[in-house]
Amino acid sequence: MRITFWGTRGSIARPGPTTTRYGGNTSCVEVRTDSGTLVVIDCGTGGHPLGQNLIAEGKRASHGNILISHTHWDHIQGLPFFAPLFSAGNAWDIYGPKGLSQSLRATLAAQMEHTYFPISMDQFGANITYHDLVEGTFSIGEVKITTRYLNHPALTLGYRLEADGASLAYCCDHEPHSAALASGQAPISGSDQRHGDFVAGADLVIHDAQYTAREYPGKVGWGHSPAEYAVRICRDASVKRLVLTHHDPLREDHEIDAIVDQTRLGLRTDGASLEVLAAAEGLSLEVVGEPNRSAWRGQNQFQAKTAIEAFFETRPVIIYMADGPTQQTLSKATSLECLTGRVLVDEKDLLRSVLEDRPSLVLIGHNPPRVDGHRIVRALRETEGRNAVQVPVVLVSEGAGGAALDRGAATDLLVAPFSLSYARTKIRAWVIRNACRWIRAQLPPDEERRLQALHALAILDTRPEERFDRVTRIASAALGVPIALVSLVDQDRQWFKSHHGLEAQETPRDAAICAHVVHQRTEMIVPDTLLDDRFADNPLVAGGPRIRFYAGAPLILDDGSCIGTFCVVDTRPRELSAADRVTLRDLRDLALAEIQRQPA
Repeated sequence: MRITFWGTRGSIARPGPTTTRYGGNTSCVEVRTDSGTLVVIDCGTGGHPLGQNLIAEGKRASHGNILISHTHWDHIQGLPFFAPLFSAGNAWDIYGPKGLSQSLRATLAAQMEHTYFPISMDQFGANITYHDLVEGTFSIGEVKITTRYLNHPALTLGYRLEADGASLAYCCDHEPHSAALASGQAPISGSDQRHGDFVAGADLVIHDAQYTAREYPGKVGWGHSPAEYAVRICRDASVKRLVLTHHDPLREDHEIDAIVDQTRLGLRTDGASLEVLAAAEGLSLEVVGEPNRSAWRGQNQFQAKTAIEAFFETRPVIIYMADGPTQQTLSKATSLECLTGRVLVDEKDLLRSVLEDRPSLVLIGHNPPRVDGHRIVRALRETEGRNAVQVPVVLVSEGAGGAALDRGAATDLLVAPFSLSYARTKIRAWVIRNACRWIRAQLPPDEERRLQALHALAILDTRPEERFDRVTRIASAALGVPIALVSLVDQDRQWFKSHHGLEAQETPRDAAICAHVVHQRTEMIVPDTLLDDRFADNPLVAGGPRIRFYAGAPLILDDGSCIGTFCVVDTRPRELSAADRVTLRDLRDLALAEIQRQPA
C-alpha cells in the first residue's frame, strides 16, 4: 500500500510560515493498493488539494472510498470542496460511524445546510453511497477493513486496513483510557490493552499525538493523545512504524521536530526497534507486507443498522446510584442519545431487572466507603452467570481514589466528574458495542468457483417445484420444526428454492446463518442463537422470523462446490438427537440429488 498525507493538523487548519514543513491542513490521508483501489481516510481541509490532484489524474479518480473516523469539523470540512464528488459519472462510497439517532448522510449534510454553505449535498454530481458503520469487519475490493471505537468525545472509529500482505492502522482522534498512561510509563491494561491489541503487529500506525505528556493534564477529556502514549502503545504492540499526526494548531514545525527527536532518543535508549516519524503534508510512504502473511485475527463482525435499532428499542440503560450531579448527567446523556434510561436505587431491583429486561448497559455508582460498587458488580455477575445473561457493566467512581477496576467483574471504569458530552460518547460506544453480537460469515476460499457452479445450475429465481417442497414438508414433520429450507447462497443474498413455514423468498447474505455453513463446509447445529455470540443480535434473530434454533447441512456438488444448505429452523431453543441428525442428512441428500438433476 502507498500512503500519502494531505492533511496533518488537528482541531483547525493552521497555514502559515511556521507550519510549512508539516502542513496546516486538517486530517486527510490517501491510501492506494497495488491494484489501484483508492481509500481516503478522513476528509478535513486536506481533502481540497487531494481532490484537485485526483481530478488531474482523470479516470483514476472516477471511483473511490472515503472512511470518516468521526464527524467533527476538522475531519469533514473538506467534503464540500472535494472536487471528485461534483463530477457526473464518478462513483464514491462514504463510510462512517453510525450514531443512535442520525445517519451518516444526515450528519454530513448538516454542514452544507443553507445557513452554513451555499451548495447542498443534492448538488453533488457523482453517484454517492453512504454506509453506516459500527465495530466490525468489511471489505472494499481486496482491502479488509476492521473498525474499532476510539476514546473521543464524539463517536469515533479507528480503521485497520489489510491488503497486499501489508497492514495499516489509523487511530485519530483517541485519548488514553487511563490518564496514568499519559507519560507512557504506567502498566497497560483494560481498554488501553484492547487498543494495543487493535494495532498489534501493524506495519504502519497513524496515531493521534496532539499533546505531550506535560501538556496532557490540562487536556483530559478533550479526546487526544500525548505522543508518549502513542509510542508506548505501539512499542509494546510490536508495530513497525509509527506516524504521529493531528498536530496541535499551536505547534510550530521546530516543536514537532523536538518531539520526534526526543521520542527517537528514548526508543534508542530502550533498545526498541519502533521507527517514529511525524506526518507531513506531501509525505508518501510505502507499506510493504509479506505476500503470504495470515490475516490479522481480530474480531470478524459486521452489523446492519436494522439489528442495532431493534436492540436499542428493547434494551434499557440501567443507572444504579443515588440522585446527585453524576446520576443526573448520566440520565440526561442517556436521554439525549435516544435511549431508554432507568434509575434504580435498590439492589434487588437491579438484579431482577438485569435478568428480566436484558439491559444494553448497566452503570453502577462506586463511592466508598458508603457504596461499594465492586461488591454490587460481583453480585450481578454471580446472578447473570446462573442465567447465561451477558451485559456490560461500567463502574462509575465518584473520585480518583476509588478508581481501580476490579478485574474480571466490571467491563470498564468511568471517573467523575465528567462532561455531558463525554458521558454521551461513552454510553453510545458501550451500548453499540454490546449490540454487536453478530458475526458475518467469511467468504470461502473457492468463492469465485463456487458462485460459477451455482449460477451454472440455472436454478436461482426459478418457480417453486413440488419435488423440493415435498422434501421440506417432510423435514418439518419428521423433525418437529416450523421452518425447513433449501437455501442457495449467492454473492450477496441467500435465495430459497423451497421455504416451508417462511414467507420470505430471500434474505441478505450478511444475515444468513447458512453462509457460515457454506464457509465451514460442515454441518452446524445452534441450539440457542441468543446464547451464541455469532448470532445473538443477527436481524433474523432479533427480528422476524426470530430464529432461536438452527440446524444446517451443506449442499456440496460433485465437483466439490458448496452452494448452500438444507436447513431447519425453530423459534424456540432445542437440540437434535443423533437420529434426527441422520434424518437431516438424508433429506439433504434427497434435495441435493434434485438440484443436480437441473439442466445445465
